[in-house]
Amino acid sequence: MKLEDMKKQLEELNKEPKKKFNQSIDLIVILKNLDLKKPDQQLDMYVDLHKSKGKKTRVCAIVGPELAEEAKQVCDKVIIDNELVNYKDKKQGKKLAREFDFFVGQANIMTKIAATFGRTLGPKGKMPNPKAGCVIPPKGSIKAVYDRLQKLIRVKVKDQLHFSISVGMEDTDTEVVADNILTILNAMTKALPQEKNNIKRVMIKKTMTKPMEIKW
Repeated sequence: MKLEDMKKQLEELNKEPKKKFNQSIDLIVILKNLDLKKPDQQLDMYVDLHKSKGKKTRVCAIVGPELAEEAKQVCDKVIIDNELVNYKDKKQGKKLAREFDFFVGQANIMTKIAATFGRTLGPKGKMPNPKAGCVIPPKGSIKAVYDRLQKLIRVKVKDQLHFSISVGMEDTDTEVVADNILTILNAMTKALPQEKNNIKRVMIKKTMTKPMEIKW
């Protein structure tokens, strides 16, 4: 599908009455012909968008002294390795999981990070993930990772044949949202065993609207 065609469909969605708050625009995909009991038919991938997601991605860095200074200049929260002893309470880990979208970890202290946060961040899928580029060597660049995370989307299908993800906000430029949707759909299709034959329906919605099916 061309970008202009996707923009026209989004314009139809935008005809819905606006609310008193900035609604999220969500992409909903329903899949078919997949046996999710088989790991090779599950989907867990990261997609690099060309454009902004419309809202800030909050990043917490858990690092050693080598990356501490840069992390403090860039990230929304920084936990130094010698501060990990202060996070033994499970409630603290759960609170962090709610507050932050991604966690970045320094490679040589990942064992400590896992020991402290494995029980809380792990079940939420928020442990520093090498696939997302969130495990950084001591001489790596925190800023480069932080900037990438602002445009990174995770698509995960493991238990149910559908997923829903935010692709922008109501005040995000229509072309940006359209490009985000097409980027996700194209990347996801290539990753599916039968490509388009595994896609049953594609819909878009705002926070307070009913889903609108789109042609794709």
